[in-house]
Amino acid sequence: MSAVILSMMSISAATLTAALPVVLVGLVVLWSVLLYNRLVLARNRTREAWSGIDVQLKRRSSLIPNLVETVRGYANHEHSVFIEVTEARGSLAKASGPAAVAAADQTLTSALGRLMVVAEAYPQLKAVASFQQLQGDLTDTEEKVAYARQFYNQNALDYNTRIQTFPGNLFAGWFGFLPVDFFNTDEIARQDVKVSFTTA
Repeated sequence: MSAVILSMMSISAATLTAALPVVLVGLVVLWSVLLYNRLVLARNRTREAWSGIDVQLKRRSSLIPNLVETVRGYANHEHSVFIEVTEARGSLAKASGPAAVAAADQTLTSALGRLMVVAEAYPQLKAVASFQQLQGDLTDTEEKVAYARQFYNQNALDYNTRIQTFPGNLFAGWFGFLPVDFFNTDEIARQDVKVSFTTA
């Protein structure tokens, strides 16, 4: 009886010794698949967050021609401001990638600020319902752009952290996961806008 038990124990030990490398390889493969899938998920979340910024910037861009035409009806002599807004809108439409879009967006935001300063000089314009509606839509869109920017940057941070820390950095290099840029504003955008009306 004890010989049978010893024989079974030696068979089990031999089987276990042979199966151990297979189990370890299986665990490593499973861990690799899970890590790769987490990197893909983080990259896709970043791309989805970027599409949110893109949608809001396009929405704002579509409001601008109506706003410019409304203001132009009251302030025809402010031709340079209208050209600046139109050119900035065109630059934003042509920009690609977070860094270029952020720079073009900043230029457009500055131009819109100057357009609003022009509008402030015309009280009768501020009383027009269509101008008020456009201004409200633009403010709402600006808030949505700010939220989308924050959401994108959070996802970009998570993704970049995953591909730059161990062991994700090994997989990132092997499978071509590249870091993404943040959607940043420049130093001028962080400063308060100063508006002054001087009288002659």
